[in-house]
Amino acid sequence: MNRVVSVLAVLFFLAPGLAGAASQQATQVMRNWKTGDNCAKQAQAAFPDFTPEANAKRDAKLKECLEGQRLAPRAPSTPSQ
Repeated sequence: MNRVVSVLAVLFFLAPGLAGAASQQATQVMRNWKTGDNCAKQAQAAFPDFTPEANAKRDAKLKECLEGQRLAPRAPSTPSQ
């Protein structure tokens, strides 16, 4: 019985710290997504046409922005054939 109580006590004191770490990670993920979305908006604004040339330039600008922010790359907007 003492063992169960001590385990529960440890969990009780560790739970807020674990929840705080998880929420910090979630906050960082959301911040990264927002930054990536801003990169996509900037690339779309710079090359609004949907010609093959504009698509390639837009993808290159998006990739450059994401690399500058140290974010993971996204899939190209045009399907490769």
